[in-house]
Amino acid sequence: MTSRIDRPSGTNVNRRGFLAAASATLASAGVLGTSREARAFGDDGAFEPKILLAGGVSGAAHATSPGRWSAEVEKRTSAPARRTPRLMKPTDPLLLDGPFAYWSGTSSLTALPSNEVAALRQFFALGGLLVVDDADPDVGTFGKDARREVARILPDSVPVAVPNDHVLYRTFYLLKPARPYGRLAGTATCDAIIHAGTLRVIFLAHDLGGALARNTLGTWEMSVEPDGDVQRERAIRFAVNIALYALTTNYKDDAVHAPFLLKRKASVP
Repeated sequence: MTSRIDRPSGTNVNRRGFLAAASATLASAGVLGTSREARAFGDDGAFEPKILLAGGVSGAAHATSPGRWSAEVEKRTSAPARRTPRLMKPTDPLLLDGPFAYWSGTSSLTALPSNEVAALRQFFALGGLLVVDDADPDVGTFGKDARREVARILPDSVPVAVPNDHVLYRTFYLLKPARPYGRLAGTATCDAIIHAGTLRVIFLAHDLGGALARNTLGTWEMSVEPDGDVQRERAIRFAVNIALYALTTNYKDDAVHAPFLLKRKASVP
């Protein structure tokens, strides 16, 4: 069975082009500070799961998972990716270097100060996508607190369940069943904040990073439950789909890939 829809869309738009235009518009309106006026999302076009340092988080819950994420994207799709993702506070101007950020943790979060709330609001205004990955979903403290802080950033937005026919589940791999995956089975759906038809925040309660993490010897750091290697592979494919969704936009149901993604084919057994 083919895991990708192989016909390119003539109307696909690289997300960084859209965001560059958005950045210029906001800059001309005086929304962006001077240090950000000349900067557009994704100037090098590479996927980077930038690690968000907010609410007391000092790094990714699984330190090696963001780099592994990038490596899998490069290996499986030929899309460029940063193998050493950067750690960034919400107020770091480099957060606007790309349309994607990754916020993961296991414990409670402190309230974000007003300047960080404003900075993340700007990130979303430019079309950024944030993945909130609760690495201890059985407890759920991180996920609950992250929802509280996102509600402060986007007060007029309410999380909704991502439907199983959403393009997120087929941007590169056709996931069956169409659902989120991670180290733990978790819920059969994930919630998201959607604006103008585009995902802005994805809330995961599956510990996606735990399924990606490898140690210095290259072996997997954590076991995956309940379905072991099959579940891990699906989690990796889900991560690749998220990455490609972040890199491209204006998806069609029957054709969702930018031309450079057509260099490789991926098969589902």
